[in-house]
Amino acid sequence: MSEITRVGVDSAKYAIQVNAVDAAGKLVTNRQLSREKFLSWCEQLPAGCLVAMEACGGSHHWARKLIAFGLSVKIIAAHLVAPYRLQGKSGKNDANDAAAVCEAASRPNMRFVSIKTTVQKGILCVHSLREGLKEERTASINRIRGMLTEFGLVVSKNPEKLREMLTDMLENASNDLSGLTRLVVQEGYDQWKDLDKRIEWCDERINAYIKDDAQAKVAKELVGVGPVTASAMVATANWAAALWKAKG
Repeated sequence: MSEITRVGVDSAKYAIQVNAVDAAGKLVTNRQLSREKFLSWCEQLPAGCLVAMEACGGSHHWARKLIAFGLSVKIIAAHLVAPYRLQGKSGKNDANDAAAVCEAASRPNMRFVSIKTTVQKGILCVHSLREGLKEERTASINRIRGMLTEFGLVVSKNPEKLREMLTDMLENASNDLSGLTRLVVQEGYDQWKDLDKRIEWCDERINAYIKDDAQAKVAKELVGVGPVTASAMVATANWAAALWKAKG
């Protein structure tokens, strides 16, 4: 282990492939480890050893763990790793991918992904949930509009216009809506309102993050940038930290 200077890692849900080389770039080992044994193996690496991995689900988690061991950790975007797979697209497997990551990490002009803290990842989870809820809300609104159209009730695509008209439509006994349809549309409307509340909850979390994070406050001062954009920028981009330092 002492002769290893650089390690390329290809991680999966249940197994992790490592490709380790010495200072001359000579292969020391290319082997598969279980998730449980990966950390103990890395713990034996010499201090400052470079460990590189492809950006994927869990890569930031592993990076934080390895940094705590005193290792130098780099994360590389997948599209930047692919050109270094000597076997090409047809040779894609865990061993070849780990070797490609290891080689890519040695390039002097390689660009790396900033390693996210647990706080950054937390706010990105809020953004992910918020985007999913927005998609569900749009689907819910379109579903309601589609149901109404089947009974000759055509409404504006503007959600607020639909909201204004919906109660009257449900209570108007002169239209063609059947009793069951009124119940179904009301259920859909209740779902819509519930999604609104969940999105509001996400917005509250984002605003709280802006309030507590100095970098996010600076980002929010930029023209045309609101809380959602500011929090996303600080959680994903290095330049936000540089801007904060410059503001000093």
